[in-house]
Amino acid sequence: MKGMDQLVYGVIVPLDPLPVAERADRRAGQELAFYRHRTAEYRKSAPASFGSVVTMSDSSWRRMRLWGAAHAVDDLYQGLVPATVPYFVLDHGYSYVAISGLTLAAALGSSIPQPLIGVLVDRHRLDWLAAAGVALAGLGFGLSGLVGGWYPAVWALILLSGLGVAMFHPAAGRAARVAAGDSTGAMSVFAAGGSVGFFLAPVLATPLLVRFGVPSTALFVIPALVVAVLLLRRHRATVARAAATMRTGADQWRPFLALTGIEVVRSAAFFAVNTFIELYWLRHLHSGRGPAGVALAVFLVGGVAGTLLGGRIADRIGTVRTVQWGALAGLPALAGLAFTSGPVLPLTFAGLTGVALSIPFAVLVKLGQDYLPSRPGTAAGVTLGLGVSIGGLFAPLFGLTAQHHGPEGVFALLCLTPIPAFLLGLMLTDPRKTPDRESPDFAQA
Repeated sequence: MKGMDQLVYGVIVPLDPLPVAERADRRAGQELAFYRHRTAEYRKSAPASFGSVVTMSDSSWRRMRLWGAAHAVDDLYQGLVPATVPYFVLDHGYSYVAISGLTLAAALGSSIPQPLIGVLVDRHRLDWLAAAGVALAGLGFGLSGLVGGWYPAVWALILLSGLGVAMFHPAAGRAARVAAGDSTGAMSVFAAGGSVGFFLAPVLATPLLVRFGVPSTALFVIPALVVAVLLLRRHRATVARAAATMRTGADQWRPFLALTGIEVVRSAAFFAVNTFIELYWLRHLHSGRGPAGVALAVFLVGGVAGTLLGGRIADRIGTVRTVQWGALAGLPALAGLAFTSGPVLPLTFAGLTGVALSIPFAVLVKLGQDYLPSRPGTAAGVTLGLGVSIGGLFAPLFGLTAQHHGPEGVFALLCLTPIPAFLLGLMLTDPRKTPDRESPDFAQA
């Protein structure tokens, strides 16, 4: 009967020889020790989902700045190809068919291999591919301007640059998830880096190409090599930690396929707006080249802001609801862009469209890895690579629409894209409800 009390005539009589106060203190100490033990055990088994969320809002940039910067440099080389091809025409006399072949080489190299590379990264822990990939992307693009006008060599180098981009994403996505933990806001820093790289490509390339011509592509080798060295140093320091902190659990392929469909729809819409927004300003709104360029810049800046905003929203209301609401937000934004006129309203809706289309971006990357916890590299390869680049396959459809109905017809057609994205979003499930995230130990802790 030790440790128990007895009720006698309404009075509690202690049966334990220790005084009541001492027994209360002992029990409190035992409970505190048990809580600390369970907390420590859970942090060892799932550091990404316990404790880190509390402080992530204060340290997102500090923890993710290297991965965000590396992603920006890597995707810079995807944006540099379309920014450079006009100068290949001027310097080497390439035809339109030839420059479209260069764009195709970059797309083939950067999109199709990524899921396969993701499988290899997950199976063999090839995290060093992030450093090797960004180095290859920079070397391939940088050397493409130094081989003269020999088209096969230029085409092969652009293809290798795209392959480097493909090598980077799965390995970097896997490692960035370890650094981000369960914070979608932190993961959005990594995702937004890619949008920044796309945005900076024409800004950095145009003055150099105008001043020095195509050989100035060699200057873009430098940032790739610097980032590769930094990533290799980071890889050696964190390889053991990465192996210890990867999540485990059953892969959920059905919601992952629905998520991939959402990414394809989002990518197609973003690709179409990026392609036709300047023509829309020039031919439908009858503005000059200056306002048309401003509209494109506002749209791309909105994309960066939307990526970061989506991560913050997801940390508050959940990833699935953020994807669903983000799809619905695209409907008024695209409608406003397609059916307003004047100097102010269309520009405002251009920024809002960039925000709405990009809100789900980082969320989809993290959610994909949650659905495939044993294959984070594969998930990153699909969501960051194939899911993004495959939107370009819809270019012929939008081109035919523009040919018959003008750029305004493309924007009117885009108003329908939020509907399938929302319907696919209804098929998503909360990955936190899987058994490995609802163990009795978790409930007790």
